[in-house]
Amino acid sequence: MKAYLERRYAAGDGKSLYYREYGDPLAETIPMLCLPGLSRNSRDFQELAMRHASKRRVICPDFRGRGRSDYDQDPKNYHPKKLLDDIRHLLVAANLHHFVVIGTSMGGILAIALSALIPSAVRGIVLNDIGPDIGGAGFGRILQYLGKDNPQSDWETATAALKEMLPGLSFRTAEEWRAVTEGTFREGEDGVLHIDWDPLIVEPMRTRADSAELWTLFQAIRAKPALAFRGENSDILSEATMSKMTARHTRLTAVTVAGAGHTPSLLEDEATSAIDTFLREI
Repeated sequence: MKAYLERRYAAGDGKSLYYREYGDPLAETIPMLCLPGLSRNSRDFQELAMRHASKRRVICPDFRGRGRSDYDQDPKNYHPKKLLDDIRHLLVAANLHHFVVIGTSMGGILAIALSALIPSAVRGIVLNDIGPDIGGAGFGRILQYLGKDNPQSDWETATAALKEMLPGLSFRTAEEWRAVTEGTFREGEDGVLHIDWDPLIVEPMRTRADSAELWTLFQAIRAKPALAFRGENSDILSEATMSKMTARHTRLTAVTVAGAGHTPSLLEDEATSAIDTFLREI
């Protein structure tokens, strides 16, 4: 028996989008909404969700063009503003009125925007290796692999390809690497493993987000309890940007994950401990 329910909902334009639901919908604790990174999907939060499902409801979506959600023939609809609109439809479909939001990489940008747009719904925000100033080197690295398929013959070669594609991941065991590989590739009808996202999602990302606009959004959430993780070796979130974030947001707790790049898995000891403490205090 699966540890989660598989659900679908309709976006504003009728696209069928997927999400996983963990835990008891009637739990009295504040639910958790987990937003994955740019090319990632709900499977990235499997272990995190299962750790907390005994105490709270956890919702983990696949954005359009990723995982089990519909792909879109118009790449303009992969813009983060469209994804934000999809999330708002998800909140209605899932009957999610208030929640703590956890966002990894681009999911963190969406979490900031969501908190600024509907502040009464967001009780706290967790940012995983993302901030208003996005590192140029890391951004360029992501663009290099995002817009093309990377077919692999088997799971062993797929894992090797993933380690090259995402060198900042901090998984330690073969089991952890296999799990994240299965969240990155899918088996096609040709029997070959393919990336589990639409390569067209790269198109709206060729223009970097405006840093000034992102800082304005960040300023709008400074009253919210916040927790921010930075991989020690991250090429997306610099130490200087993290310091600037803590200076501008007095309710933000900053945690550096030793040995991690972009992004921490949130399964590291310092990450799980910080999240547990954060949730207890909200």
